[in-house]
Amino acid sequence: LEEISKLESGELKLNSTHFDLCELTKDVSDFLEMKAQQNNATINISKKNLKSVMVSADKKRIRQVLINLIENAINYSDKDKNKIVVRFFDLDENFLVEVKDNGSGISEENLPRVFERFYRIDKGRSREMGGTGIGLAIVKHIIEAHEQTISVRSKVGQGTTFSFTLKKARHM
Repeated sequence: LEEISKLESGELKLNSTHFDLCELTKDVSDFLEMKAQQNNATINISKKNLKSVMVSADKKRIRQVLINLIENAINYSDKDKNKIVVRFFDLDENFLVEVKDNGSGISEENLPRVFERFYRIDKGRSREMGGTGIGLAIVKHIIEAHEQTISVRSKVGQGTTFSFTLKKARHM
């Protein structure tokens, strides 16, 4: 709670460095591999035709964002074969990152509230999984602290996609 308070008040200082976002995503995927296997999930990382995904951001905080989004995709899948895909897109000044799952999805009335502190879509299920309801709020504040955007789109029964942008690292 202290961390989210610092994020909300703007007190949290970012330690921006240049790093390869694809490599960081692979590290997070490896970190969550056992949990993914326990939930019959596969994590696929796709950077298509991109040679590099070098960004300028706080690596520790972005790692936290990726862990939260990928772990949520693992946790909230109702399917036997949970497929999580992390994709990167070149958007001129930024890279767009998508974390997509094929889980149960989020209803339209719940979508506007997913980034609210303590908001849970399925109250009972989240509790049994140990969710606190602050993970997505923290994610949103971290991305906004980077002066970037995060969004969500979802269809019930088809899955959910979280998308966020990060500034490209400038070549020196």
